[in-house]
Amino acid sequence: MTIAPGLAKEAKKRLSGPNMKPADSASLVIVDTRGKEPHVLMGRRSDAHVFYPGAYVFPGGRVDPDDASMSAAIEPDPELIARLKVRMRGRPSLRRARAIALAGIREAFEEAGILIGKPGKPTTPVPKDWQGFVDHGLLPDPTPLVYFMRATTPPRRPRRFDNRFFAVDVSAITLDLPREQRPTDELGDMVWVPLTDLKSLHLPNITQVAMEELQARLASPDGLATKHPVPYYFAVGSSFRRELL
Repeated sequence: MTIAPGLAKEAKKRLSGPNMKPADSASLVIVDTRGKEPHVLMGRRSDAHVFYPGAYVFPGGRVDPDDASMSAAIEPDPELIARLKVRMRGRPSLRRARAIALAGIREAFEEAGILIGKPGKPTTPVPKDWQGFVDHGLLPDPTPLVYFMRATTPPRRPRRFDNRFFAVDVSAITLDLPREQRPTDELGDMVWVPLTDLKSLHLPNITQVAMEELQARLASPDGLATKHPVPYYFAVGSSFRRELL
């Protein structure tokens, strides 16, 4: 796959800021394949945001330290954990991998009011950021998540993330809250976007790449089967690389 011109251009930017360590983060891409072509759920960021103002993005964000201790309805599949630990920065651990998977579910709840979970009661203290989720009588269920892409922000940017993209079928949604009941207003109008319609919205470069990767994945004979290699995008010098994990 040819790396998007916008992504290659991004790597060539010469910035003089401090070279921060990328923070673990996760994005959840909800996919609806019931129509003639796949659609994904995206939301518009406020124009007041410092990071990609006005852009359409998937629900997602930084992993919180408490994500690792949150009870789950079902624990993540061991294969998913193993894949998330591949080339993990620092010391790979099950705890961090688990937190990354659960963070994607939490962010979808906070930003889009969507709950991916099953009925259950927590067996450990509930972190503050998860209380609203649990109040609906649900615990997060990471088993439907498919890890399909990873990307790290180039060095010396104001913010850096080591982001994992997860896809989940729309059928996995347990509860979809109306806009006025969402925990945050970080994302505005949520829209279902055809995967083939990349030019109609203002998208960050890496989001466009993720949509292209997902489109190619869905077009393969086994679709979102979890045994596919995971493409990883990262900058080396003034260029981006794409390697398979």
